[in-house]
Amino acid sequence: MRLSNAAVGDAQTSGFGWDVLTDLVDVGSRMAGQAGEREGAEVVRDAFERAGARNARLEEFEIPGWWRGDSSLSIHEPHERVHDGRQDVLALPGCPAGEATGRVVDVGDGTYEEFEERADELDGAIAMASSATPESVDRWIHRMEKYVNAADHGAVAFVFRNHVEGSVPPTGEVGYHERPGPIPAVGVSREVGERLARYAEEGCEATVSVDCRNEPTTSVNVEAEVGPDTDEHVLLTAHVDAHDIADGANDNGAGSALVAEVGRILARDDVELDTRVRLVTFGSEEIGLWGAYRCAETTDLDDTKCVVNLDGACSSRNLRVGTNEFEEVGAVFEAVTDDLDASLSTDDTISPHGDQWAFVQEGVPAVMTSTTSEQSGRGWGHTHADTLDKLDSRDLRDVAVQVAEAVARVASADVETPGRTRTEMRDAIDEGYEQELRMGGRWPYADLE
Repeated sequence: MRLSNAAVGDAQTSGFGWDVLTDLVDVGSRMAGQAGEREGAEVVRDAFERAGARNARLEEFEIPGWWRGDSSLSIHEPHERVHDGRQDVLALPGCPAGEATGRVVDVGDGTYEEFEERADELDGAIAMASSATPESVDRWIHRMEKYVNAADHGAVAFVFRNHVEGSVPPTGEVGYHERPGPIPAVGVSREVGERLARYAEEGCEATVSVDCRNEPTTSVNVEAEVGPDTDEHVLLTAHVDAHDIADGANDNGAGSALVAEVGRILARDDVELDTRVRLVTFGSEEIGLWGAYRCAETTDLDDTKCVVNLDGACSSRNLRVGTNEFEEVGAVFEAVTDDLDASLSTDDTISPHGDQWAFVQEGVPAVMTSTTSEQSGRGWGHTHADTLDKLDSRDLRDVAVQVAEAVARVASADVETPGRTRTEMRDAIDEGYEQELRMGGRWPYADLE
């Protein structure tokens, strides 16, 4: 163990991380580029200072902002019904304002095959797809792909229906490379979606209406440091922004609180680090990883030994690490959880989802760290239900110990974390994710072609 028994005991009895999380959710909306996001960033900056980290600061950058207005879904046939208000219908960030009327075409889970099967029906229609991905597909199909497929097939609007019960409509950016995207888009609950699917079989006509603003604005990253002042560094990261319709407790207030708590543990006098650890919480993850890209662009990546990104890491104490094929970093987490008799699941898929992708695409060793539970996957995330009451302070403390020990070991001079070239990363990424990135205009390797 790199952590002393005293450090572990302190972590297991401290309320610091939970207090930071509580302060974050009490901000209210932390939507990217808006006042609440900056207030949340200030909460984290102050927490970094209290944790004993040095040079805690905010770094501002420009983003394409999006402000939510009112949205509605009006069913005209076969039965009249109006769904409006934020508890029923949520516009998807990055979509344009507008109104569109058409027949509803249910494309099921929204796979590429399902879109092709209904292609003749989609021109001028409202396309509806579930947030689920069928087990027969070997990767998660992102809502962005479903949105772009709908637009490319001539749909005039897009409806994204939740697959999780509980009358909670989902939100989430549409991911289009040009802002705003081409067609209005809304999320509806599983229950509303099931009704629409039933009506669609009878010939359903509906109107989707979205009132929103797409305007430039600014976002902020928060940064501080612990450990020796070396050029080489380890990045411990999370994102502080959250969608404006809930507390953003697990996605991703908990991640930001964990960065502060792990920083506090590593700043203790009895913890020795061989390498500087940079604590960073990013802005604007939820609308395009803008803060992570800003950090990657302004960092000497040759000096970046590793990135440990925390996102959705407080649903349990059962750690999950997506290694992106950086086996040496995964091995560190495996050794830590073995030593602590803790649970760990791993996945080596190179994934473009999460802030670590801004570094992975450049060949920097970077992992996504989260937790698994019955609500794994999207779960309550991106809905009204992502609230503090779903989480447990004991889980946060356990995860903090595991991550602090892993970061301390990665920062050790004895641990090597070899990177890759951009060409090697391009060649290693799965064809499905390449398809997704190209569809959204986010393929980062055009310069290599």
